[in-house]
Amino acid sequence: MATNSAGSAAPPTRPFLRMPVPWVYVLGFLLGVGLQMLVPVRVHSPVAVTALGVCGGIVFLLGAALAGWSWWLFKRAGTTAVPGEAPQALVTAGPYRLTRNPMYVGLAVAYVGDAVAIPEFWALVFLPFVLAYVNWSVIPVEEASLNGVHGYDDYCAKVRRWI
Repeated sequence: MATNSAGSAAPPTRPFLRMPVPWVYVLGFLLGVGLQMLVPVRVHSPVAVTALGVCGGIVFLLGAALAGWSWWLFKRAGTTAVPGEAPQALVTAGPYRLTRNPMYVGLAVAYVGDAVAIPEFWALVFLPFVLAYVNWSVIPVEEASLNGVHGYDDYCAKVRRWI
């Protein structure tokens, strides 16, 4: 492990941690769009394209609504949605009763809906990498900042990280 100028251990490097988390999802999606340009996967049936557009659009809206509702609950509670910043409150209402990370679940659902609606199927290849990064790099930073918040340990025991 690296050390800083004071000689103590420096935290591990997380290259995209300063990037807002939604942009990590966008980056993954755009990589898929680029791959789609290089190796096109097309749907040739107009009926299938319409069905995919409608179904994908509905899934996108559901995911965006979940992420937006979750973000709104944070704002209403007066706490931050920025990883690593000290939280002002523990939000456990609404979708937070079912998952500790409904914003990330909502973004993933919206990502799938968008990839199906457009269709940009190669974007789906990058979603597991985005989720792995969020799971192993972003969420641990958030959880570390929540460790001192009253009730967080009980909340973690009752509610799963994802779904």
